[in-house]
Amino acid sequence: MILNLDKNASSADIHLLIDKLETMGFQVSLGKDGVGTSLALVRGVDNFTRAELFSHLPLVEKVTPFPDKFKLTSKDFRQEQTVIDLGNVKIGDGSLTVFAGPCAIESETQIHEIAEAVAKSGASVLRGGAFKPRTSPYAFQGLGEQGLKYMRNAADTHGLLAVGEVMTVEDVPLVADYMDILQIGARNMQNFALLKEAGTSTTPVLLKRGWAATYTELLMAAEYILSFGNANVILCERGIRTFETHTRNTLDLAAVPVLRELTHLPILVDPSHGTGLRHLIAPMSKAALAVGADAVMIETHTDPDASVSDSRQTISIETFGRLMEDLRRIGDAMGIKINISGKQEKAA
Repeated sequence: MILNLDKNASSADIHLLIDKLETMGFQVSLGKDGVGTSLALVRGVDNFTRAELFSHLPLVEKVTPFPDKFKLTSKDFRQEQTVIDLGNVKIGDGSLTVFAGPCAIESETQIHEIAEAVAKSGASVLRGGAFKPRTSPYAFQGLGEQGLKYMRNAADTHGLLAVGEVMTVEDVPLVADYMDILQIGARNMQNFALLKEAGTSTTPVLLKRGWAATYTELLMAAEYILSFGNANVILCERGIRTFETHTRNTLDLAAVPVLRELTHLPILVDPSHGTGLRHLIAPMSKAALAVGADAVMIETHTDPDASVSDSRQTISIETFGRLMEDLRRIGDAMGIKINISGKQEKAA
């Protein structure tokens, strides 16, 4: 159920109502935007719970059942776009944020060189894997916590935010100590224990779409995170498996406008994993901007062919710089600002 409240209700009265609902056995989530204030009853409601039970409560002006399986991710709960506020960088405010960096953190020198280069070109968020989920158990698995330390230092030195992947429940507090954004990869999109743990964190989460996940399944995965308390989720379209084998995956750019209709959460496109081919990164990044993505994430390296992982989909620093110039020109034509690097402080 969604309870739409009196717009003039005081904060104290709203919290008294929340306390009352919780004593009735419901889990309540508060939603507030420019349209109004609402309460979502996300647990404790079943098919036998009638709207009349809530319509006579103080402050309640309207009671609406959730029309879809997803609740907190739905525009029925929150009509205004969610904006992830990371100091100088705001994701979801109508601008484009660029995440860039290597697939894997290989050494302290490597991540510093790449961080310096992408910051100069205008990226806002440094990406890089310290824990690498690989198809082969013999492939490079990452530097672990030492890699996180290298990443944090490189991001701070060059005025960038940082995003890092979590693979297990135990990773969440560790990675959150170093990173500004937690990434949950495609393989873990339906790792429900991990989603719940990320939901208890105050660090924003980048949630990647699974290889064969529907839009509803992606939103339901995000619902786990939101229902456990973390409202700062960025959805990531990173390509899905189809019959086509020329590209690594099929980048589903239709996901951006479709998800825009369904949810208030910001949307990022990953053309590197979405195509797996470096010559496709630039055109698909431009296409992502054109269809309304809030962010793009690009794999780049000072020596792409020497990258320890995903070298075929990694572009050079020089190519990345040219791409950023093109994105600025397209953004200017569309009236879209490209976020420039600059970090004030780690997100609370």
